[in-house]
Amino acid sequence: MSDKVRVDKWLWAVRIFKTRSMAAEACKKGKVTVGGVSIKPSREVKQGEVINLRVPPITRSYKVLAISGKRMSAKLAVDFVKDVTAQDQLNLLDATKTFGFEKRDRSIGRPTKHDRRMIDKLKDID
Repeated sequence: MSDKVRVDKWLWAVRIFKTRSMAAEACKKGKVTVGGVSIKPSREVKQGEVINLRVPPITRSYKVLAISGKRMSAKLAVDFVKDVTAQDQLNLLDATKTFGFEKRDRSIGRPTKHDRRMIDKLKDID
């Protein structure tokens, strides 16, 4: 374990992102913050820091328990990162999953005009 690791490399190493370039892109777009400030991919992480990651519709928070620049298995990654996302954010995510999407069987295609009107009528609960 080294004591200096870039934030994009750490996010990739603890399996928050699938690739390092995806982690760097999220940093460049301002989706990764520390203390409310957007950070660059080259910023070094420190042990004990809380890294916030904006994943619409919520903001996930991760606490840095240890630092490593090498990709590890999911079983080992638990020793390096702790998910400290607020419960209200997780409740918002559950609500979005429950009420935000409709279940449609695959391979039946787009709804017809009649189907769409029936769906709109069902959604209109006044």
